[in-house]
Amino acid sequence: MSLESLVPIVLLGALLGLDVVSFPQAMVSRPIVAATLAGLVLGAPANGVLAGAALELIALETLPFGASRYPEWGSAAVVGGALFAMQPTGRAGALTLAVLGALAVAWLGGGSMVALRRLNARRARAVRAEVDAGAWSAVRGLMLGGIALDLLRGGLVTLLALLVFVPVMQAAIGGWTLDPAVSRATAVTLLAAVAVAACWKIFHGSRAARWLFAGGLLAGLALVALA
Repeated sequence: MSLESLVPIVLLGALLGLDVVSFPQAMVSRPIVAATLAGLVLGAPANGVLAGAALELIALETLPFGASRYPEWGSAAVVGGALFAMQPTGRAGALTLAVLGALAVAWLGGGSMVALRRLNARRARAVRAEVDAGAWSAVRGLMLGGIALDLLRGGLVTLLALLVFVPVMQAAIGGWTLDPAVSRATAVTLLAAVAVAACWKIFHGSRAARWLFAGGLLAGLALVALA
């Protein structure tokens, strides 16, 4: 991966990793958006969309609320979209390996968010007296410092992931022997199963939600058929 490609992807991963929780939470860190942007940066937006759609099926039930632990999909989707965008269209194993790489990054990124929360807690304890006294400078320092650290965290996660997974993917895909059609069908089937389970977990307790989901699904399928 050239430096000209690496730098914008790392910056994108940093910004979208920041969007997950810290700022601005504008949903641009969702996989379908993040991976598409990564593909666009690398000149393969269609591959980015496909990788993002695949990752979105897994990320459906992720709800980043409070102090709960969850995968960090912003930087992970950028990595997944970039990995897939670097491969020729139709390359056997490319989607499967890109998704696996993104899953690993999402898990590691979630751990890095927990570590950052602990660091922010230590920073807050260090200036607790000033905060209790209502010192705006202390509050502002905590807020801006937390945002800056999260931006750095997202960039480092993206950089390290690319340095590791780009050569790993190149080596793995070189020895991939499974037929491309079978490979894609297997990946899509597994992803769809995860998505169905996630949707069922969310709406099975409400009868109205079931009908709304069914109506949305039928409308989506109709649009695909007419396109």
